[in-house]
Amino acid sequence: MSDARPAPAAAVQFALKDLLRTEAAQEPPSVATGPVTSKTQIIAIYGKGGIGKSFSLANLSYMLAQQGKRVLLIGCDPKSDTTALLFGGRSCPTIIETSSRKKLAGESVTISDVCFKRDGVYAMELGGPEVGRGCGGRGIIHGFELLEKLGFHDWGFDYVLLDFLGDVVCGGFGLPIARDMCQKVIVVGSNDLQSLYVANNVCSAVEYFRKLGGNVGVAGILINKDDGTGEAQAFAKKAGIPVLAAIPANEDIRRKSAAYEIIGRPEGQWGPLFAALATNVAEAPPVRPTPLSQDQLLGLFSGDTVGRDVVLQPATMADMMGREEVVKPSLEVVYDNA
Repeated sequence: MSDARPAPAAAVQFALKDLLRTEAAQEPPSVATGPVTSKTQIIAIYGKGGIGKSFSLANLSYMLAQQGKRVLLIGCDPKSDTTALLFGGRSCPTIIETSSRKKLAGESVTISDVCFKRDGVYAMELGGPEVGRGCGGRGIIHGFELLEKLGFHDWGFDYVLLDFLGDVVCGGFGLPIARDMCQKVIVVGSNDLQSLYVANNVCSAVEYFRKLGGNVGVAGILINKDDGTGEAQAFAKKAGIPVLAAIPANEDIRRKSAAYEIIGRPEGQWGPLFAALATNVAEAPPVRPTPLSQDQLLGLFSGDTVGRDVVLQPATMADMMGREEVVKPSLEVVYDNA
């Protein structure tokens, strides 16, 4: 019979803590910097709402298709407007609503129910719940579960572009980064604080999951509505990510986008811009970003723009009550030492 006795719980706990400290001190492996070798590049695109992700992606996917690439564009925004420009303003049935309708009818969802094409671009919308009737992030998770059942991992595309909200605090919208569902991330921003704040948050999310062993990197930033003031370029430099393209703030682009017109045509005025963007998106390696602190982010802008000279003044109890505070006697009973 062995005389070995189990180690005391305190000793086991100490050993576990020591192991965790050692593991946490180890630097995660560096992000791959060579060319992407996977047959299908899955790229997640993030940005602040209204910054022009859908506009940029519709034109990028169209240009890639014209270059002979097989492209699938997936809208992952509950607004379901990613594919609207591609289809001339028409909305296509979403995976979420189609799945619910088919389930009630006792039928199965097929690719033809949810995926549509135009000039070589294949596109679909995940969709989401109605306002106030569910979690948008959970809808995204459900949508991808259904895509897997439809054979997502067996599809033979050169590029799969995922259009996501910039809010990656919710698990569903951070799915591609958290679960290594894509090889790289692209952020869309402009020369304004809010869009760069979102872009910086995405970089922070990528860095966070890199430390946990993830492999997703940032391919770069696409600057939309560029007015030439340079804040987005300065952000890219400090974050250590490349500028993939800068789409100018141009009235012709604005009008055509509002009219659901594709401008990323090889023969058009803006063809060279989107052709260069397509090349950069294809070749850009996923890099490990350096997220900025709040002060560094504010430092990209002039003080009068962001209110950097504002001094925080602590509030007093009189401020909170709207009158002078009346000090009331304490009801605490103090006993003298016996």
